[in-house]
Amino acid sequence: MSKADPTAGVSETKPPLDSRIGRDDPFTFGQRYLNNEEDVFKHNAWDHVEWGDEQVMEAQEKIKKQYEAPVREFDKNLYNSQPAKYWDIFYRNNKENFFKDRKWLQIEFPSLYEATKEDYGPVKIVELGCGAGNTLFPILTQNKNKDLSIVGADYSKNAIKLVKENEDFDPQYASACVWDLSNPDLELPEGVEPHSVDIIIMVFVFSALSPDQWDSAVKNLEKMLKPGGHILFRDYGRYDLAQVRFKKNRLLDDNFYVRGDGTRVYFFTEEELREIFGKVFKEKEIGTDRRLLVNRKKQLKMYRIWLQAVFESA
Repeated sequence: MSKADPTAGVSETKPPLDSRIGRDDPFTFGQRYLNNEEDVFKHNAWDHVEWGDEQVMEAQEKIKKQYEAPVREFDKNLYNSQPAKYWDIFYRNNKENFFKDRKWLQIEFPSLYEATKEDYGPVKIVELGCGAGNTLFPILTQNKNKDLSIVGADYSKNAIKLVKENEDFDPQYASACVWDLSNPDLELPEGVEPHSVDIIIMVFVFSALSPDQWDSAVKNLEKMLKPGGHILFRDYGRYDLAQVRFKKNRLLDDNFYVRGDGTRVYFFTEEELREIFGKVFKEKEIGTDRRLLVNRKKQLKMYRIWLQAVFESA
């Protein structure tokens, strides 16, 4: 990271117009449009909110200020050398309070749930960064496919412990293991053979890797997937609320941060995803999910930006 140029990595161009893939989901997102700015505090959320130049400039100014007080070099090395440690602490501290099941996946990625139908046939699914099983368990509880196999893999041994101890964990169809997506030795998760996986799920996972780990991660994904297999991807987008609200001593590198609990997060653009994955995989779909969340009591506007994509193995 160059401290001499505080604008490094900050795009001067207006973000692309919303190209969200999913047009609906179980939480009624996707159909509420803000056509009159005077109505903004009438609801808690609005979809497909376009950004004006003023909003872009405001986000860029906040990010520039973050370069004035980045993470100290000693602490930066600490966070980057032991990422699994901080996720272990996270799942140890949040074992009774982890994220809710991702029910929206059934709408956003319908192919994932097609695989659970009785007559679908043999299919192998791997959820990377499975955490406490937020995607794995909804699939298992809905599954009617006797030939389905799903593997949950995560950095954190505490996350895997939570998965295996869950009363809905069914070893007839599921397994779980500790695994590093970015391992440079190209070792695959336990029980996963090369080119054996039909669907890989990566939801808010790739952002936990540092940019120098991306190439190794993509090689592991390539080794894992069958020809014609798919990666279902969702993660943080550039200028998301979570990025612009970071204060002092949180910036690790361009668009890469450490949270208060020591876990790391990167904020992507569509162009970066095309560059990272396009070298190896075919782009099926990619889009920006842009939403405006509103705190009506405090009269606050909160802009959330996520990227969603589907990639296919050659």
